[in-house]
Amino acid sequence: MIEKGCTPQQINALMEELFAAGTESMGLTTEWLVAELLKNQQVMQKVRDEVMETIGGNVVKETDLDSLPFLEACYKETLMLHPPAPLLLPHRAMKTCDVMGYTIPKDSLIMVNVWAISRDPNIWDDPLSFKPERFMGSKLTYKGKDFEYLPFSAGRRMCPGEALASKTILLAVASLIFNFDLFLVNNTNSEDINMDDVLDIPTRKKESLHVTLKLRQQLKTCPPES
Repeated sequence: MIEKGCTPQQINALMEELFAAGTESMGLTTEWLVAELLKNQQVMQKVRDEVMETIGGNVVKETDLDSLPFLEACYKETLMLHPPAPLLLPHRAMKTCDVMGYTIPKDSLIMVNVWAISRDPNIWDDPLSFKPERFMGSKLTYKGKDFEYLPFSAGRRMCPGEALASKTILLAVASLIFNFDLFLVNNTNSEDINMDDVLDIPTRKKESLHVTLKLRQQLKTCPPES
């Protein structure tokens, strides 16, 4: 970038975008997913049973993820309730057009409120509740083909890191559940977890999640894989 004549301000702006979109959003989504599982203990137990019954050996591998459909459903539900970018990235109207009776002038800045779409009772049944079962057997994906569900946007401008983020978050959460028992600090009741959010470029929890990890006893004595 220096060789191409980019200024320090341009380089700093690009680096900030890369870190925010590539690491911060994944970390925040992982936190939301773990928080939802801890708050919904029956769902957590179902995920734990699926992980423990599916994984062979001592390590969760990327190839195992296709065999964890309920965990993926929980991930999809988390993206619906807590989209990483609640207003997506800004778009520009290339020409004047009409959308649902509204005139969008040429060169208008377009913000898509996926946070509101995900909470629309005309689209979703009981949208404020964590119900991953709604995605079991559903054809809805986060690939940008279903306009009622656009956590990564759609079209040519959709998030290029979707595949990396999805695999990384699912692998991290599956590994945590497989290897550890998770407890809230200070014996906090799971029902008391504050799920309020702060709307920003990435949606973050108003109160950070604090969890203690306890290694499963059976894993302490397992011999390493040959």
